[in-house]
Amino acid sequence: MPATKKTTKTAKSKTVKKPAAKAAAKKPAAKKAAAKKPATKAATKKPVAKKTVAKKSAVKKPVAKKPAAKKPVAKKPAVKATAKKPVAKKAVAKKPAAKKPEAAKKPVVKAAPKPEAPKPDAGLDANVKYRNLFDAYSQGKLPFNEGYIVSSFYSDNSAYSIFEIVSYAGVKEIFLTETGLQFITGGKKLFVLVEPDTYPLKYQEPVSRKDGERIPKRFAELEVITAKNQTKIMIAKEPNETYGSFTVLKPQGTNFAVVFYQLPELYATLSKFFEETLNIQRKIPHSDAKKAAGLIAKILEDSMSFKGTYE
Repeated sequence: MPATKKTTKTAKSKTVKKPAAKAAAKKPAAKKAAAKKPATKAATKKPVAKKTVAKKSAVKKPVAKKPAAKKPVAKKPAVKATAKKPVAKKAVAKKPAAKKPEAAKKPVVKAAPKPEAPKPDAGLDANVKYRNLFDAYSQGKLPFNEGYIVSSFYSDNSAYSIFEIVSYAGVKEIFLTETGLQFITGGKKLFVLVEPDTYPLKYQEPVSRKDGERIPKRFAELEVITAKNQTKIMIAKEPNETYGSFTVLKPQGTNFAVVFYQLPELYATLSKFFEETLNIQRKIPHSDAKKAAGLIAKILEDSMSFKGTYE
């Protein structure tokens, strides 16, 4: 019995030591295995990582080509092209700007003849008191500032006659038409009617007579002088106004149209002109013709002169 106890002690001691030896052996073995295992694992993992890295980089390269720097390159010329277009538009806008001064020059050319016409007013010949109206126009000797025009309308069958006396001032333009001369200005018109004793409608108001024989006046608006041969000279007491423009008809046959210049003896010249016209052409006795001419000149001076508001 005691022997068995010893053996058990020794066996226990042995068994106690074995685990120590095993532990000692296990410790280094664990260290070696630990060193080897990560080595093998690392060795196997590294090439795997490299392969995958290589593959990923290979995949990324074409991806880098897709965004291709070509797209921004394509956009840049597009921006340049759009920038060039407004430049072309600016040049187009400059062309009409150059045309505008050309259009402005045209009215200057048209207006040029206007100031040339009034020149005769500054240098009128004092010896020429009146001219044929259409000759004066063709010669550039029509007065633009002030003037009187006397036109006659004779009857073909008798001594029946109408005279129109127009005063005008400040003419803007005068131009020739198919029927006569048109004056762009206002004025005043005085009517004179010569009625022979043989006129069949002598009791009819002058305003109601037929074309070529009427004047826009009634008997009450006329000064009447009866000559020795019973011819009546009817002179309007007041002139009629003309607005904007008036036309002097081109004379036919023995008729006339005469322009009188604004000279110091203008009304004396008009009186003398009517005295001779009534006496010589209309066969009115000289004394009656002189009386009628004096009355015409007085009405012209009082009602149709260029003084005051009519200047």
